[in-house]
Order: sequence, then structure tokens, then C-alpha cells
Amino acid sequence: MTQLILNQRGSSLSVRNGRYRIRTKEREFYVPVQEVSSICLHAATRLSHEAVMTAIEQNTDLLFVDRKGFPAGRIWSHRFGSIATIRKHQLAFSQNNTGADWIRGLLLRKIDNQRAVIDLLSALTGDVVAGRDDCLNSLSRYAAKISNLPADDLGEFFASLRGFEGSASRAYFGQLNQFLPIHYRFAKRTYRGAVDAFNCLLNYAYGMLYGQCESALIAAGVDPFVGVMHRDEYNRPVLVYDFIEPFRAWADYVVCHLLLQEVVFEEFFDTENEGMFLNTTGKRILIQAMNDYLAEVVMLPGTGPKALSRSRQQHLVLDAQRLASMLKKLPTL
Repeated sequence: MTQLILNQRGSSLSVRNGRYRIRTKEREFYVPVQEVSSICLHAATRLSHEAVMTAIEQNTDLLFVDRKGFPAGRIWSHRFGSIATIRKHQLAFSQNNTGADWIRGLLLRKIDNQRAVIDLLSALTGDVVAGRDDCLNSLSRYAAKISNLPADDLGEFFASLRGFEGSASRAYFGQLNQFLPIHYRFAKRTYRGAVDAFNCLLNYAYGMLYGQCESALIAAGVDPFVGVMHRDEYNRPVLVYDFIEPFRAWADYVVCHLLLQEVVFEEFFDTENEGMFLNTTGKRILIQAMNDYLAEVVMLPGTGPKALSRSRQQHLVLDAQRLASMLKKLPTL
């Protein structure tokens, strides 16, 4: 399946003879509609009514993406991917220990993946990086604290989880910084108003993952606006903020790998008062790297005794489906 990404100013998307027609300043090409899994439109791109209706009929994700890579809106069918029972049960799930245990598991997977990134970067660089073992030990300690944290009071439980997760992430990002070439190192992790290449690239890569996670949840019939650890926020898909946690390491690795290859240059960024933003060239490099990584087939644990060999993107989709299956079996409030 193909993901169409229109990020060049003046690009347009329409439909002709059962195929999407993509036009840019340089060329025109066609893709059969049944081969397209999702469509992402960036600023200064256009689409036709026929393209919208075709995407809806084909159950193809149609995302509008802001300049930081985050989904700003989507057009999708008025039909969720499954029965309403799933979304009814989400209310109970978000307020009981089943949901708390699910979050605990996500954060433990996140720390496991952070450890894996550190190991992979160590293998890539072949260097003994200062503080590596201390960081890995810290991550193990925070994982143990998360594992053993009682969930008697959910408010206190989630507050403590956020504290442990935040401390683990600070140690982790501090260690990632040590792997990077000096001219790519960052002063601190910044989620808004990035002023360096690392944070600018990572924020955009996270935005891509947010879109993938939200799409997977909706396709599975799960309401992305009913969160567990991230509770209700007005017009925010808070369950996506929960669900994305184990997958963030994928974006971390892709960005670090690009920087270690030293294929990221100043010309990839535009600098404004609000900070740094990827331009068309920078987006093309990062989007291709992320999509290649997500398409790579890997062995990851499933629900049965055997590991599953799937693309990373499909593993993410399967995770959303497993969540939906679990919600179906829960009692309604």
C-alpha cells in the first residue's frame, strides 16, 4: 500500500479514470486509488471534491498536516471501524485498574525501547560513550518503580507515573545527545519552538507518528478522544498521547540515525521568530526515512506464544486492534 504525501507548494490531488492524479510544478503522475492507504496534505497544496469522496469511499485516511508535522484535521467516513460497544466500554476502561495496567505496560515498553535505541546507537557508533551504563541503569530503576507502583488511588498513580516517565526520558535524551556529532547536539528537549536540528526533526517525526496512531485507533473503532493517563482536554485526541508512548523510540532512532550519517544540513530548515521549521527538502528526507523505517518487517511480540513478523506500521495497527478487542470484553459503566 502507498502513502501519498503532498508537501510541495502548488501540488494538487484529483481523480481521473479510477486513479489519483498528483500534479506538481515539475511533473504529473497517477496512482490507482485502491493502492493508497493514506493521504497527507501539507500547506499550500490543493485537492478536489472527487479526491475527498474517493478517499471516503475507499476508507483512505485523508490528513491535513501543520508545518510541524502534526495532524491538524482529517476527513474520514462517519462510520467508526467497529461497533459502538468498544467506545462505551472505554469510559469504564479510562477510570479503573484495567486502564491503569494498560498504561503501565505501555510505559514499560517505552523504556524497553529506549534501552534498545541506546544499544543500537552504541553499535552504530562503535564508541564507548560516557554515561551509557549509568543511563541504562537509571532506565532499569525507573522501570522497576513503574512495575511496583500500587494503583490504589488512580490520581496519585498517574501523577507518579508521569514523574517516573519524565525522569527516565530526561536521562534518556541526555544520553542520546552524547551519541550525536557535536554540531548536532541540543541544549535540551523542546517540544515547541525548536531552535536546533534535533528537536525540529524529532517534533516533526513525532507528528507523523501521531497521525499513524490516531488513524489506527479510529480504524479499530476506538475513540481517540477518551484518554486514560492523559485525561480529557478540550478538542484533543488524548488517547493518542497514551497510545503513542512505546512507538516514540522509532522516531528517536530515525532522527539520530540521520544525524549520525551527517546528511542533515542548514538548507533543510527555515528559521522564523517561532523557531526552526523543516522546509520542503528537509521534509522529504525525514518523511522518506520514517516511512522506510515503518515499512521494515521486524519480529515483535504478539498476543500468542510466537513473535509476529510484520512491518512496524502493521505492528502499530495490530496494537490498536488488540486494544479494541480488550475493550469489547469489558463491562460498561
